[in-house]
Amino acid sequence: MREDLLILPGLMCDAGMFAATLAAFPHARAIDDHYAGADTIGAMAEHVLASVPGRFALIGHSMGARVALEVVARAPDRVTRLMIADTGVHGVREGEADSRHALRDLGRREGFDRLVDAWLPPMVGDAARADATLMEALRAMCLRAGQAVFEAQTQALLRRPDTDAVLRALACPVSVVVGAEDQWSSVAQHQAIAARIAGAALHIIPGAGHMAPAEKPEDFNTLIREWLDARVPATPLTT
Repeated sequence: MREDLLILPGLMCDAGMFAATLAAFPHARAIDDHYAGADTIGAMAEHVLASVPGRFALIGHSMGARVALEVVARAPDRVTRLMIADTGVHGVREGEADSRHALRDLGRREGFDRLVDAWLPPMVGDAARADATLMEALRAMCLRAGQAVFEAQTQALLRRPDTDAVLRALACPVSVVVGAEDQWSSVAQHQAIAARIAGAALHIIPGAGHMAPAEKPEDFNTLIREWLDARVPATPLTT
């Protein structure tokens, strides 16, 4: 029997990002409550662990990948395999707080819809930006999050934990996925991430940006199937 599949969305995202994946994999579920408004990566990870029993294959997208790594750090025996997509493992960079706070302040000053309209277009590739139906669905998803969730998640990202120890300890099948047109988390960044994880497979999705699971769902689902078919080691993850 195939293990349960758990999906962790990123900043301002919910299960809508993974509609095609949830339809294709009946044993999958996504955390769909913005981590109950948590404002630290650790609290998000604890919310995930309390929400889902037993062991599971784990997919984390964008901020959700950072949460996924923290889940592994706290409960390595519960994660059978790991996919991280369109993400980063670095610490807070110079100027990052200012840019995130500028978006926060735009939402406070002019309304959350203005924040979303400034943030979303650069997050997708060229084809997605020209797809009005997809862009409206992504915009509606972000608007569902609201300003309070955005601010809580921004605070969590600016206080994110170091990932070095968990990356070095990973011993399950790991897939690292990135859209070829991801302007936020580059291909080069993912090449460096994969190089730090023993046995990790790197996959680049052509024509996709940061929102690859929604932009190229068939390609994303194909990578999930390949990853789920990879052999799980006899021993669980260790820290």
